[in-house]
Amino acid sequence: MKHGLTTAYTALAERLVLIAQNHPKRIAAAVAAVLLTGGGGAFAVANLGPDASDLPIRTITHAATSLAEDQPLSALVDIPSYSLYRSDTTRSSDSAESLLQRMGVADPAAAAFLRTNELVRQNLLGRAGRSVTTETTDDHRLTLLTARWAPDESGNFKRLVVKNTGDGKFSANIETAPLTVGSRFAGGVIRNSLFAATDASNIPDSVAVQLADVFANNIDFHRSLRKDDRFSVVYETLEADGEPLRAGRVLSAEFHNNGKTFDAVWFQEPGRKAAYYTLNGDSMQRAFLTSPVEFTRISSAFSMRMHPILKTWRAHNGTDLAAPTGTTVRTVGDGVVTFAGVQNGYGNVIYIKHSGEQETVYAHLSSVDVKQGQSVEQGQKIGAVGSTGWATGPHLHYELRVNGEQRDPMAAALASDASRPISKTSRPAFDRLAENMRIQLSSAALQTTARAD
Repeated sequence: MKHGLTTAYTALAERLVLIAQNHPKRIAAAVAAVLLTGGGGAFAVANLGPDASDLPIRTITHAATSLAEDQPLSALVDIPSYSLYRSDTTRSSDSAESLLQRMGVADPAAAAFLRTNELVRQNLLGRAGRSVTTETTDDHRLTLLTARWAPDESGNFKRLVVKNTGDGKFSANIETAPLTVGSRFAGGVIRNSLFAATDASNIPDSVAVQLADVFANNIDFHRSLRKDDRFSVVYETLEADGEPLRAGRVLSAEFHNNGKTFDAVWFQEPGRKAAYYTLNGDSMQRAFLTSPVEFTRISSAFSMRMHPILKTWRAHNGTDLAAPTGTTVRTVGDGVVTFAGVQNGYGNVIYIKHSGEQETVYAHLSSVDVKQGQSVEQGQKIGAVGSTGWATGPHLHYELRVNGEQRDPMAAALASDASRPISKTSRPAFDRLAENMRIQLSSAALQTTARAD
């Protein structure tokens, strides 16, 4: 009996030594548990059984029959086919492959057709800013591609349609359809400049330019804008098949500048030219526009200056407006063209006679679009910015002369007045329009405030 116990203790001791060698951390944990309980009361003992990692591992492989057998998944589940749609704007760098890839189309046959079709090559590839939409199958094969653009001011747009006619073949044709006129309201907050604010609010540049024109007599957009100035605007949208192609005219606007509020609304009385009025009905029209080019920077004002070519101090009796070659030049007021051609250091130049012995001069033009003796209206295009004559770079040299004496054109424009009150018969229609515009401008202001917050 004693010999048997000795043998059992010996076997147990050998087993404990083996476990201690293989699992020192477990033994340490058991000892720690004993010490923490102070040796009194009940305490837990580490499991001294065999570790799972020491047990033998056996792999069993069993072949299973597929429920689908040789059938595709679509044969088991009724999944209807569907179409994918995407819209984007073309880029000047677009090739057939890059355009289709951006539109999510994976169709070599369609790419080959776009590369070789003359209508597509002339009207789509490499043409920036055209609205394009695609329809594809669920495996990204092209079903229909439509591109839209408005080539002129006729009120119509062009539509290029590329169709999949089956068997990997395609057709292309161009259609003409009328633009649809809609409206949109938006607003912005000045943080840096007018263009930065309109860009942040996704407002087209053409609308920003019009805003500067509408309020040019109230706000100096080069120097008077303040951080946190706010504006709201309602403008036309010209749409093709529900897709906006370009912005139209500003219909109404409100501008909060340096603690003052200015507003405007576009209104046309029967039998009279349309013009901007305040929402209270006061005319905003001046006899002269403040600038013959669209919103731009002044490079040399009416003053003494160092002549850039002659290198001498001379009176600069006009205003130089820096702008890219080809920028539209417009007449600042109604009048008659007295000269249109080439003249000494002015290069290509136009003289226009206005009422009250007033005359304006537009020099260094790249093109002249009027003839001597032609009548012109305020805002009408007469030429384009250039660098002809004595010019060191593209700009417009603009002068105003009164009885042959040169005057500061900016000061004269602000002092001019062409006020035309609204007639009594048109007043009710104007008041209804003004009230509607107030509501839309208020909505735009709330939208801007919510976005800013």
